[in-house]
Amino acid sequence: MKKYIQILFILMALGFAASCNDTLELEYDGRSSLDELFKTRNGVRGYLNSCYGARIMPDINRSMLTDESQSSEMVFQGSLASLWYVDAFSAANYSNVDGQPWSGIYQTIRKCNIFLNRIEGVTAEDLASLEEELSSWKAQAHALRALYYLQLVKRYGAVPLITEPYDITHDFSQDVRTPVSTVVQQILADCDAAMSAPASTLGFSWTVRINENFIMNRAVVQAIRSQAILYAASPLFTDGTYTWEDAAEITGNALSNLLVNDYKLWDEEPDENVAQNLYELYFITPHDEQRADDKETIYPGPRVNIWGSHGMPSTPGQTTAGACPTQELVDCYEMQATGMLPITGYSDPQHLQPIVNTASGYDPENPYEGRDPRFYATIYFNGATRDLGTAGGLVRDDHYPLSMSATGPNNVTVTELEEEGAFSLETKGGDPFAYTTTLTQDINAAAGSILLKFKYKSNNNITNAQFFFAAPNPAGGQSTPENVVLNKSTEWTDFVLDITSYRSQSWWTWGKPGHRLRFDVGADAGNIVAIKDMEINVRVESVPAAPCESFVGGLDGISSTDRRATFTGYYLRKYNNWKSGRDNNADGEIRMFRLAEMYLNFAEAAYQATGNPETAINIGNGMSMSARDAVNAIRRRVGMPDLPAGLSKADFEKRYRNERRVELAYEGHRYFDVRRWMILEEVERYVTGMRITMEGDESFNYERISFQRDSYKEKLYLYPIPQGEINKMFTHTGTDWQNPGWN
Repeated sequence: MKKYIQILFILMALGFAASCNDTLELEYDGRSSLDELFKTRNGVRGYLNSCYGARIMPDINRSMLTDESQSSEMVFQGSLASLWYVDAFSAANYSNVDGQPWSGIYQTIRKCNIFLNRIEGVTAEDLASLEEELSSWKAQAHALRALYYLQLVKRYGAVPLITEPYDITHDFSQDVRTPVSTVVQQILADCDAAMSAPASTLGFSWTVRINENFIMNRAVVQAIRSQAILYAASPLFTDGTYTWEDAAEITGNALSNLLVNDYKLWDEEPDENVAQNLYELYFITPHDEQRADDKETIYPGPRVNIWGSHGMPSTPGQTTAGACPTQELVDCYEMQATGMLPITGYSDPQHLQPIVNTASGYDPENPYEGRDPRFYATIYFNGATRDLGTAGGLVRDDHYPLSMSATGPNNVTVTELEEEGAFSLETKGGDPFAYTTTLTQDINAAAGSILLKFKYKSNNNITNAQFFFAAPNPAGGQSTPENVVLNKSTEWTDFVLDITSYRSQSWWTWGKPGHRLRFDVGADAGNIVAIKDMEINVRVESVPAAPCESFVGGLDGISSTDRRATFTGYYLRKYNNWKSGRDNNADGEIRMFRLAEMYLNFAEAAYQATGNPETAINIGNGMSMSARDAVNAIRRRVGMPDLPAGLSKADFEKRYRNERRVELAYEGHRYFDVRRWMILEEVERYVTGMRITMEGDESFNYERISFQRDSYKEKLYLYPIPQGEINKMFTHTGTDWQNPGWN
């Protein structure tokens, strides 16, 4: 018998529970509120905005679930790392760095479906809008739905494919898990629909307009196409529907479309006191939405905090070492001079006995010399330079403007002068004082110098002026010394008062928005003082930190019990700006999509399709490229030698996978790559670190240490579908939808 189920129950069973945003929700009949919403421009744009809610941004912590890193958080029972490494999860209690995103994604796919369904009955004239804008909104919804299904299949494999809003009479018992190839077919169809919109500035363009950061655009669609087809052809997901030839055509076309629309690999060289090389500079530089400098980023991601959450214990304010790079990752960085791997493998399962490539130029006694520049930009190793600046330089020089206020003076006449920003204060005796304007932001001066500065003219020598810290009202006794001196002067004179010492006082709370100063202009009548350019100046001088000391007993020494210390002998450097710290987080940004991945996606599809990494393929837009060409473009950007010609398909695959691992380290790709290649047990069962001990004053002894994990089992190729959803689906379809190995 058919089961006709109320729409609310259906949606909840598929994880489509209603959003807490009431202004964008259907009323009980499922129609009336949406009817009103889609009659206005703001209503349509607001609903489209709600379609952005399920994007899963890349997360550095995903690296701790791979052979990229071993997390120091494993010391805490119940932490994700501690549970992951011993395979403590079932379908009922499973979690990942993104939790269990099934329901959240499907809730938002539902919104995309509703939007695309409803917008078909709306004209630009109805919304007092432009046709290009309306086309862009439709394209964004198609792009978002494509992205969400890509995020689903990467995690769950086959999933229900739903492209229309459910109605009240939907027969839920007929729903099935759709094969990955069919879902990818829909992803590509959504991408095609998005690309059919006009490419004009007001339409669906190749970039975004000012203040439209994180909006879908044509470049993102190319990235989705590239990644989706690569995954569809990979061993974990392929069913023969999509071949490597298909993947080479689509990834190549996506790459060429990006290249002809001004997407380029980052090539800006840094000043030596900013970053060590251009790869490091790219990752500490936030993207700019107008792509004035950063033409590599296709879709940005979140700003990160390396110094505090994945940093070194010798950095004040650091809380955890976090994702500590493994020795396996270190071993992947080639020698720059020869372009050869220093370690070609291991002769034991635990990876404690490396096979050294003597032809590479690698010296086991000096293991960190002469490596790929990306190594120095990604990993802090024992002896790595931390500060790139010189002693005495400023790492912070911030200015917080103040002025004189005409509100609340006592026995003082405050007059604004003709010169911009200048005021005259004339005292009348009887404890004369006036207030400054208030701070508009927190001066955040936990370290460094705090200086009060202004320029003044005075008709008298004043020897007993005084400043009270008002937070926001004067605090009795909490003031500067009473012998502040203003000399008689008819020319603008610089005044600087160092108020740093007050920060150490128990009463110090000053320096937040709304706080101000009270200026006592001497005790006498007849003083006339003009003031301008008043500010609080916070200055922090550079004190170069010692090089990384990850050896036993060093400042950043290895530990197996302290979450703030490395467990592997290494710390993460990628994204870390050396200037970052408790008072200045200047760390960089992890990207969701960037052009380097597009080169690598094509390279993988091309060598698989042709069997020869040197066979050039027409990628469209008048371009041809081979797999080796694509990889060499990545290598040349960082100053690495080309891969040698004449490599067999098998040898090229090893070099390609190593290149992908190095270039995309800590960007979230490794987790999915080892699964789609079906090599999880090979890479995950054991990871290693380096225990370094000092011998004498300068020499070190290097000992590899191994960590065994149970997180290599086949069930971990895919997330489990949430058990509550499995139970509901079994009730209504009689089919167990759960992924293999989960119960």
